Amino acid sequence: MLQVQIRPAVAADLPVLMGIDHSSSTDYVWQMEIRTEEGQVGVFFREVRLPRTVTIPWPRPVEALSEDWSRRSGLLVAVNAAKEAVAYVRLTDKVIPQTAWMTHLVVAPRYRRQGIATALALASQSWALERKNRYLIMEMSSKNVPAIRLAQKLGYEFCGYNDHYYENRDVALFFGRPL
Repeated sequence: MLQVQIRPAVAADLPVLMGIDHSSSTDYVWQMEIRTEEGQVGVFFREVRLPRTVTIPWPRPVEALSEDWSRRSGLLVAVNAAKEAVAYVRLTDKVIPQTAWMTHLVVAPRYRRQGIATALALASQSWALERKNRYLIMEMSSKNVPAIRLAQKLGYEFCGYNDHYYENRDVALFFGRPL
């Protein structure tokens, strides 16, 4: 596990954070199926193995990070021993009562699978508690199975979805947990 320091972002971090490759690779996706029977609608998700590994582009414009970072309640950065920003998480609250929302959890590719996303998610929980929130929601694309598995590993439970949520019309999944 790589040791990182987590701190609030400063303006000088933004170009570095925007330069991180936000895409991810996966062999799986969560496939959505809608069933309508006798006036009832059911929505089901199942993990499906893809025939080959695919690269999943980030579903939001990365350039927007610099435009709206100051409007967000929180932007935490993970820095390595050389003080380089290698990951970040965007947080907001005050939209839903006593609920914090994690909209970005991004780790530079060469630092993935080293516990940094877990450290940022745990720091996000502390951040949310300090701000008197009782619930934290993680948002991710249905194609981002690594993020889905992280959420599940950390005790988050599926709590909803929004079809065509992102500009690229991907489905957003929401996983939440009480704090």
